[in-house]
Amino acid sequence: MDRNYHVFSDGRLERSDDTLRLVPDDGGEKQYIPVENAEAFFLHGQIDFNTRLMSFLNDRTVALHVFGWEDYYSGSVMPKRGQTSGKTVVNQVRAYEDSEHRRQLAAAIVRGSIHNMRTNVVYYNGRDYDLDDVIEDLEAAAARVNESLPVDELLGVEATARKAYYRSFNEILPSEFQLSRREYNPPPNEINSLISFGNSLVYANCVSAIRATALDPTISYLHEPGERRYSLSLDIADLFKPVLADRVLFRLVNRNQISDTDFETELGSCLLNESGRKTYTKAFEETLERTVEHPSLNRKVSYQYLMRLEAYKLKKHLLTGEEYDPFQRWW
Repeated sequence: MDRNYHVFSDGRLERSDDTLRLVPDDGGEKQYIPVENAEAFFLHGQIDFNTRLMSFLNDRTVALHVFGWEDYYSGSVMPKRGQTSGKTVVNQVRAYEDSEHRRQLAAAIVRGSIHNMRTNVVYYNGRDYDLDDVIEDLEAAAARVNESLPVDELLGVEATARKAYYRSFNEILPSEFQLSRREYNPPPNEINSLISFGNSLVYANCVSAIRATALDPTISYLHEPGERRYSLSLDIADLFKPVLADRVLFRLVNRNQISDTDFETELGSCLLNESGRKTYTKAFEETLERTVEHPSLNRKVSYQYLMRLEAYKLKKHLLTGEEYDPFQRWW
């Protein structure tokens, strides 16, 4: 898989021959960033760029993911699709409009999401943490998942499971990073800030993964399609948040690689500062590059490629009717 690049400086990003050049606002040294083997650029600073740069990245099928005020995901400048298929989009819409088919897909996503949350909890339960009650609640939620349930009730089941799952954070993490409740817009404390930032990175990577297929990222099954979001990315991201964002969070905090000095608080919001974002994104990208033996492909694939495989599985289901089996961590 190609790699991601994260840009934290304020300045101007521009084309320089066949590479990118970052010109910092503070007059610092210009930086040159290779485009070869680039999957996407993540812009965390206040960056100016022009249509010449966009055209250059489009020709090389490289995405720009923009993080704006308070480092929220703001949007993406996506290149032309890797594939284009009217038949795929037609079938995607038909599956959404067929209430039974949509419920089947939504239930599968919720089932996979709860499984991956439970996998994390079981991992830590075997390492001197008492998480039996959380496991029981997750199993009870999984037992409630039924394809006959309306989509809004399936969302409710997933929300109940995630609330139980978040209780495990207070056992796994030290006292300085306790999660009393999930809050965002803006996050009021360090733990909520870490969760929000990690989830936004998973979402943006799912946007890139979907772009490589002929799927329309605005047509989804668990989350209701909206006007200003890639709701299919929300569906797929739910499967990967526990494996990617949460495991990175646990690792960094428990190893004291992130502390309260990596945050800044202002007007009721608590956000990672530049040092904290760099530490988190470095660990996140290292996780994306990890590989695992895939049971069906009989070869090793990266965590990043698993997201693309998930989009391909959904596409294959829509075109051939082959059962959609959501990503569930097997290792």
